Amino acid sequence: MGVPAFFRWLSRKYPSIIVHCLEEKGKECNGVRIPVDTTKPNPNEVEFDNLYLDMNGIIHPCTHPEDKPAPKNEDEMMVAIFEYIDRLFNIVRPRRVLYMAIDGVAPRAKMNQQRSRRFRASKEGVELMEEKSRVREEIIQRGGFLPPEDIKERFDSNCITPGTEFMDNLARCLRYYVADRLSNDPGWKNIVVFLSDASVPGEGEHKIMDFIRRQRAQPNHDPNTHHCLCGADADLIMLGLATHEPNFTIIREEFKPNKPRPCALCGQMGHELKECAGVAREKQGKNDEFADSMPAAEQEFIFIRLCVLREYLSRELTMASLPFPFDFERSVDDWVFMCFFVGNDFLPHLPSLEIREGAIDRLVNIYKDVVHKTGGYLTHNGFVNLERVEMIMQAVGVAEDNIFKKRKEDDENFKRRNKEKRKRMRAEQQGPAFLTTGQFAPQALGRRDRPEPVQNARHQAYGMRMHSNMPSAGFSDSRGAKRKAEDSDSEPEPEDNVRLWEEGWKQRYYKSKFDVDATDEGFRTKVVQSYVEGLCWVLRYYYQGCGSWKWYFPFHYAPFASDFKDINGMFTDFEKDTKPFKPLEQLMSVFPAASGNFLPLSWRNLMISNSSIIDFYPDDFAIDLNGKKFAWQGVALLPFVDERRLRAALADVYPDLTPDEERRNSLGSDVLFLGKLHPLFDFIHELYRSESHQVTETTACPIVSGQIPVQFVGFVVLKNFLYIASQDLVNHAFIFIFLFFCSVKFKDPQFAEGFVFKAVLLSGAKIPSKVLKPGDWERGNREPWRPQLGFNPNRQQAHLNQSAFRVGPADKQQPPLTAEQCK
Repeated sequence: MGVPAFFRWLSRKYPSIIVHCLEEKGKECNGVRIPVDTTKPNPNEVEFDNLYLDMNGIIHPCTHPEDKPAPKNEDEMMVAIFEYIDRLFNIVRPRRVLYMAIDGVAPRAKMNQQRSRRFRASKEGVELMEEKSRVREEIIQRGGFLPPEDIKERFDSNCITPGTEFMDNLARCLRYYVADRLSNDPGWKNIVVFLSDASVPGEGEHKIMDFIRRQRAQPNHDPNTHHCLCGADADLIMLGLATHEPNFTIIREEFKPNKPRPCALCGQMGHELKECAGVAREKQGKNDEFADSMPAAEQEFIFIRLCVLREYLSRELTMASLPFPFDFERSVDDWVFMCFFVGNDFLPHLPSLEIREGAIDRLVNIYKDVVHKTGGYLTHNGFVNLERVEMIMQAVGVAEDNIFKKRKEDDENFKRRNKEKRKRMRAEQQGPAFLTTGQFAPQALGRRDRPEPVQNARHQAYGMRMHSNMPSAGFSDSRGAKRKAEDSDSEPEPEDNVRLWEEGWKQRYYKSKFDVDATDEGFRTKVVQSYVEGLCWVLRYYYQGCGSWKWYFPFHYAPFASDFKDINGMFTDFEKDTKPFKPLEQLMSVFPAASGNFLPLSWRNLMISNSSIIDFYPDDFAIDLNGKKFAWQGVALLPFVDERRLRAALADVYPDLTPDEERRNSLGSDVLFLGKLHPLFDFIHELYRSESHQVTETTACPIVSGQIPVQFVGFVVLKNFLYIASQDLVNHAFIFIFLFFCSVKFKDPQFAEGFVFKAVLLSGAKIPSKVLKPGDWERGNREPWRPQLGFNPNRQQAHLNQSAFRVGPADKQQPPLTAEQCK
């Protein structure tokens, strides 16, 4: 979800939803690492049935981490991904299903955001390389020292997109990984593993949701299945709530704001690239006595318990004196829908609604009034009542003018407090200080006869050596410029031509952002209509699946809440039978020309030659901060891709594709893996031996239902992969592995056109025991986030920065096993 502040807001308002994961560590015996036995009970005192992995949240940090050195090559990246999955499997220990979903071709509504991200990533990568070269030259000219420059090609994270060779290799490696774990790890022997790679259309998290929706619509589905979904995106919380499964947990890396990152040039901590001064001579050797950067600590994980969030929402959303029975499940759906107004991946948020300003609380208060007045809810099974939505928007619109004025006032107060804080900090720092020549500052000597004792002699000595290695004039100029910037009463800000806090803001907004007059009612109605369609599309996407693969919001900015007038008839339905792009077509839609090396040569030429679509690939583009402070928060003003023009241009280069490129450009299916001890193994193996090629329904196991086109792929997958590893062993190795597992293509249960998935609690579902205590509601609004340890509510709570309090029974440091214990 496109709301960077959403998780922080949620965890502060509803702190008891967070618990720390207890993670059992492997032991060591005589230098040999003994893995964790995941067949044992979960140390978190909860047993999960299904684990779902939104793989893109794993792939990105494993291929280009921000807080530690990047992997040297693709092999190391794959190993890092395997280890990450192993760690998650160890923490969660699923007993029935492991579902790994990689982002495939996305709907057009999402592709516009992907396009913006990839163009930004390419632009920022080029700017980073230029800045590193400039800083390196400056440091060398001053006589400073730097580590040897790595001679390697920069990893372009844009390759993590369907259709590239990297994603194709990743799918092969994951198949090998699953085969290996099913064959060798006892914890995997009784689970069903699904791999939905990048050839399967759809975003990873929505492929997972589609799987859950279709499984829970089956008559043999267990309504008390305990789901665990791994991912860091805030929209996973909304998607989990939308399933109406009573036992749903999200696992993600622990959120640590303002996490320090190493300098991109010297690798040290404590400064940014533009402040880099190089490293000391003493740090050039292998014995780095004066290193001020430590290896990155292992990232910890937390659970987000949606059953507890449902408790909080029940307290917040329950309405008394309604003219009809209150339906909590319907109100949860309405709450999810209202969160779309503050941001999502498909629509820009409304200008007057900022989550940091209490927008969700404002919407909830208005919502309760609307439900009382109209006698009904906003949504039902993913379909929207626009008449009631209009009432909410008009209520927000009445307050828009005051909202903008209050925002400006808060911003001015924030700047004033920061200015006063900087003054206090400078006053406190007026103690003795070394100048660049090693002498004490005159003001310090004027107060005392001798300097204060140094707090850290080694760091002070290192600082003196660093200063003495640089020309004093150049260094003092740099420090002087920095000091001048710190002493400045105001920070430079981009010019704001809209000035929402002043009269005439609506006219200036439409003129500045859309280049139309505010009096152009027809244009404003068109923008509002597109936004209304977007709201209906997003809700349908969350509750029923993709309503249209080709719909998208065709503007960079949102309308105002006060513009939502007469919207009841603005939307009827989406175009039927739309198809997703093919992988290479999506690459042409989201890639900048700088990432064209991932495309076939003739396709790449369309990005750089005088082609009919060259305007889709600008070398440079503007970023409108749109009232924000940082470029990453701004709006990338890129042209929208015209699908008809794109397809017409590609028609001439399609014949140039090689057989391998044609394969990567095709759409695939999920693959199901089973160990030999699983109850479904004999059933599927018998189908293979009978050489049946018809689609077969599998209901032999209550864990999963679906269709299996019996086209055995286990041989081909393993043979191809092991051929790369060891050509001599291939004819024996893949047959040997087959004795322990099988893999088949799998298709989710199919439903008739027009079928509606019900957003309700299933019959027989048991609501988990309540965990909130009488004071938890009030505490959540005034205390900092205090996550618990594990799922046991009686464990001691801990602050995020108190790592000692996070140690549970499974985390306590254990000595290596003795030889006798190993026996």
